[in-house]
Amino acid sequence: MSIEPRNLTAQLHHRAAGNPPSTLPESAISNCFPGLEFDFRNVWRRILEGIELHEASGLVVRGAGELARLGGRLLIEVGGVQTWTPVFGPDVPDDGFTWLEWSNALAGVLAASTGELVPCVFLDVDAGTTETVELRVRSLFVRSAETGEVVPLLDEPVAEPGELTQSLCSPWQNDYRECGCYYWAASRPDYVNVDATPQGPSVGNNWLARSRQPRRYDVPDAQQISYDELFRNWQGLLRFVVEGRDRD
Repeated sequence: MSIEPRNLTAQLHHRAAGNPPSTLPESAISNCFPGLEFDFRNVWRRILEGIELHEASGLVVRGAGELARLGGRLLIEVGGVQTWTPVFGPDVPDDGFTWLEWSNALAGVLAASTGELVPCVFLDVDAGTTETVELRVRSLFVRSAETGEVVPLLDEPVAEPGELTQSLCSPWQNDYRECGCYYWAASRPDYVNVDATPQGPSVGNNWLARSRQPRRYDVPDAQQISYDELFRNWQGLLRFVVEGRDRD
């Protein structure tokens, strides 16, 4: 006898015969920043009925009907849960806070209040005032019309076809230049032609520097190959690197 679990979690972890591991949600590079396959942040944009959020912040992109007045405001609390947190340390953003990942901040709200109204607090930055509005939490998944069971298909009001890939790197040169090493979009060297010095620190070149002199990693942005240059002539500007050294 075999056990065939039918709960939603088991269905989401099921890999159909012939499908590679990359077809599973758990294979995505992160639950916050875009992965190679899709950007899961997009499912949270319309998790509250009547408004659309920016996928990575509390900015209300637009509201429907009478909720249009919320456009441009910031969603700072959902069901008693803050969507942001203060930032402390030597390198603090100008506003002194950062947005939490939706999939972490709202997981509890989704689990406890799907289909229900929850109080949502919106901040009007210009006026310095807040307004609390009750909005209904959408279900992420479709409910079968035949059985009433929740099935592992994203409900179309949450994410329409094609929306899960809208915020991936396009064109690829954007994140290829912008992101540091170890992030998939920047699968390139950062520091090349590196040599040790008697003093301890190494010397070398930032790979995207237009000039190899002077040899330094912290090249100012204006002295690096620009986005526009990469769009137009990446194959003529980027160099091969073999064993850590530039090659023609």
